[in-house]
Amino acid sequence: MADSDSRSFSTRTKSARAPARQGTRQGFVPAEAVREAEAAKVPGLPARLAAANIIGDIVQGGHRLDECFAANAVPCRLSGLDARDMALTRSIVTVALRRLGVIRYALGELLDKGLPRQAARLEFSLVAAAAQILFLDAADHAAVDLAVRAARLEPKTAAFSGLVNGVLRNLARRRDEFLDIAASGEHDAPAWLMQRWRKHYGDETARAIAAMHMLEPPLDLSVKDDPQGWAQRLDGVALPTGSVRLRAHTPIVDLPGFDEGEWWVQDAAAALPARLLAPRHDERVLDMCAAPGGKTAQMALARAHVVALDRSAERLKLLAANLARLQLHAEVAVGDAAAYQAPPFDAILIDAPCSATGTIRRHPDVPWTKKPGDVETLASLQTKLLNRAALLTRGGGRIVYCTCSLEPEEGEQQIAAFLRRNPDFRRTPIEPGEGVPQEFINRDGDLRTLPHYWPNQDPRLAGIDGFFAARLVRSA
Repeated sequence: MADSDSRSFSTRTKSARAPARQGTRQGFVPAEAVREAEAAKVPGLPARLAAANIIGDIVQGGHRLDECFAANAVPCRLSGLDARDMALTRSIVTVALRRLGVIRYALGELLDKGLPRQAARLEFSLVAAAAQILFLDAADHAAVDLAVRAARLEPKTAAFSGLVNGVLRNLARRRDEFLDIAASGEHDAPAWLMQRWRKHYGDETARAIAAMHMLEPPLDLSVKDDPQGWAQRLDGVALPTGSVRLRAHTPIVDLPGFDEGEWWVQDAAAALPARLLAPRHDERVLDMCAAPGGKTAQMALARAHVVALDRSAERLKLLAANLARLQLHAEVAVGDAAAYQAPPFDAILIDAPCSATGTIRRHPDVPWTKKPGDVETLASLQTKLLNRAALLTRGGGRIVYCTCSLEPEEGEQQIAAFLRRNPDFRRTPIEPGEGVPQEFINRDGDLRTLPHYWPNQDPRLAGIDGFFAARLVRSA
C-alpha cells in the first residue's frame, strides 16, 4: 500500500499565489454574527460550515469526534443547527474521516502547488466538499456551490473562491478515477499505522483490517438473559458469544427493553473480557477505568460486589445513570487507578486506556488524532496499572487485562513483560467451552480479535472491534 500521507496536498510546499478576485474589503473583518446570518440564508450552508470546522478541530486540533458533537462541546460548532442539519453535519464529518486518506490524495493530485499558506483552513472545507462529491448522495453543483460560498464568507479565504470552484469541479469530473483508487484500499489508513499492521499481522491482514474500517459499524447489545429471544424482538441476530447484533440503527431509546433496563449497548468484543473474569456471587471485584460502565454492568449482573473506579467524576455520573436504568448496583469510586489503595480483591478487570486502534471503525477520528509516540506513552501507563493491580490481588485471585488496541505493545508484549516481572502470576488460557470462538484465541491462549473477523455478506452484520485480553492468576 502506498504512503497515504506522502501525496497529501496539506503537506506540500505551499507557494500558490492568490488569484485576483473580488472578496471582502482588505482589512475588513465582518463580525461572526454577520457571517452566521449570511450563512443561514443558504440552505445546507450552516451544516457545511460546521462540518468543515469540526474536521479541522479533529485533524488539526486533536479533538475527539464524539466530543465535537456533545452538548457541551468547546468550541461549539453546532449552535443554531436544527436536527436535520446536525445529522447532515455528522454524516459529512464521519465519511470525511473514514475516507480522509484518499480524499487528501485526490486533492493533492488536483492542487499542483498546494494551498496558499494564508488560506490553510481551506483544506477542511475542501475535504468536507470532497466527501460529499465522492462518497455521499449530494449533487455535484450543490457541493461545489456551498464550498465556494463558504470560502467567500471568510476574509482570509474569499480571494480563493475561484480556486475552490476549479478544484472541486475537476474532482467531480474525475470521480470515477478517484473512486477506483479508493476501492483499491491504497489510502485507507495513515502510513505509520499500515506499517505497524503489516509488520505484526502481514500485508493481507493489514489490508483487511483497513478495509473493514471503511464500513459503518454494527450496533451490538449485551442482554441480561435470553439472547435468542431479544434478537427476535429487536430484529437482530444472536451472536455465538451471547451478544445481540441489530440489523438497523434505530435510536436505542425507542427499542423494546430500553426503559426496562433489559440490555445495554456494548460491542461484542468488549463484552468478552468480563466473561473471562467470570465474577462470582459476593466476590469483591475491582473494575479499573470503569466508565462508561458496560463491563461494570456485566459483573454487577453476576451479583459480585463491584467497585467501579475511574479518575473522571463526569464519566462516573454516566456510569451511575446507566446502572440505575439497568437496576444494577456497584460502588462508585473516583481516583487514579495507578495509585489506588484498598484491601485485596478477589478479581480485577483492567480495561486500560490505549490507542484504541481496534475501534477505528466505530471511531474514525482515531487514526487522525493519534501519533506513533502515543503507543509508547500509553504502554507505560498500562504497565503502571498492571503493577498496581498485582498489589491489589489476593492470593489465588485473578486479573483480566484488556485493551481495544491492535498494537502488540499494548497487548501481547505487555503481558509477556508483566509475567517476567511477577513470577507469582501465571496465565490462564481460554479453554474450549468458554463461549469464545477458536479464531479469537491466539497461540498463548489469550483473546485477540481483529476488525475483519466474523465476515458476512451483509456489511451491517460483519466485523467486530479489535480487542486483546489476557487472564492471569496469582499463586495462592
